[in-house]
Amino acid sequence: MRRPTSPLEGHAVAIRAGRIVAVGPVAQLEARFDARERISRGSHALLPGFVNAHTRASMALMRGLPVHGPVLRWQRETVAPAESMVSPDFVREGTQLAIAEMLRAGITAFSDAYLFPEEAARAAAEARVHAAIGLPVSETASHWAPSSAAHFDRAAHLWDDYRTDPWISFYFAPPPPYAIGDSTLAHLRRVADELDARIAMPVHETALEIHDSVNQHGMRPLQRLGKLGLLRPGFTAVHMNHVEPADLELARTSGLAVVACPQADLRLGSGSCAVPALLQSGVLVGLGSDSPVASGAFDLLAEARLAALLAGGDGGIGAADALSAATLGGAMALGLGGLCGSIEPGKSADLVCVDLGNLPCESFTSVANAVLFGATRREITDVWTGGRAAVSESQLLAFDERELRQQARQWADRVQSGANA
Repeated sequence: MRRPTSPLEGHAVAIRAGRIVAVGPVAQLEARFDARERISRGSHALLPGFVNAHTRASMALMRGLPVHGPVLRWQRETVAPAESMVSPDFVREGTQLAIAEMLRAGITAFSDAYLFPEEAARAAAEARVHAAIGLPVSETASHWAPSSAAHFDRAAHLWDDYRTDPWISFYFAPPPPYAIGDSTLAHLRRVADELDARIAMPVHETALEIHDSVNQHGMRPLQRLGKLGLLRPGFTAVHMNHVEPADLELARTSGLAVVACPQADLRLGSGSCAVPALLQSGVLVGLGSDSPVASGAFDLLAEARLAALLAGGDGGIGAADALSAATLGGAMALGLGGLCGSIEPGKSADLVCVDLGNLPCESFTSVANAVLFGATRREITDVWTGGRAAVSESQLLAFDERELRQQARQWADRVQSGANA
């Protein structure tokens, strides 16, 4: 991952047809371009949009569920009963709510791993936000498909449907290694190779799954995936909370990416990702919120702050590195690094303004420290996706918030009824 660049004071960004065409001093760009619209934010920092590199967006409608660790027990006893009522409508409306929240928090691209991916893709395309949508892989029947073969068939059709869409990309999203057999993983590798598709899955989320893998397979989960040929530059390991030196070396040599989910993993007692050790090993790291039931509000700025704080006693990572993980790191982990994640000519104009004129930010001498440790998502005043304003002067333009709140209340009642049934 490219090292963060120093802040550029008194600079501007020129945008044409949704793309960044130039970055330079204000006077230079004013002389070069005859702008149709000029937007000035004097006390602000302009950042690339944040990238939520792993979430289950529509689960925003399930936030009324209780949260407790350990994660496997919570998923079995609390989440699974509520998921009995998950439908295409649930995923579509839940994803719309999530996208609206993410835009308010400066998140302009996200990765989704849940059921009914066609509905999540439709919601993201209509909202004009970049999204990498996970195609479910399962050895058993699910709400989406009746068999393992049917999952791959539906995935192939969806892949073809969105082949030329400028906003949507797909990847395969199998369950954690303990929930899927070698033969299915080998088949997944062959299909992914044929399509040149990415794969992202939870790996080393808990110490228990590593212990069980050693007992069952004689090796740690990451080692097993490597033996099956899945680890490559197009593979993303989500969580990676429990790593040993051999895991770091395997991650480095295979070229895989890692997505850390600090808030959800801490709340569920799963541990925390060794971000400093991974970065020092040369492994690409992005950040994600995982399930909003566990992490709460969609807030990549908070995820980056927590990642930096957790790393304080382990060699540490700087504010610029944490912000880079929340932007370019996540984009590259999703295969979107050529499209977003940094402010460069040719990339999509996915941009965020953060107001640094508030009191907590005033005494910082470093812009990165001011953004990470002085600002919150409330200081995000403007957001653009593909050059179009989604949030302007703290007002959400992309959605009707009143309608979304009403839908959220209706679904919350239905979720509670399903969980208590």
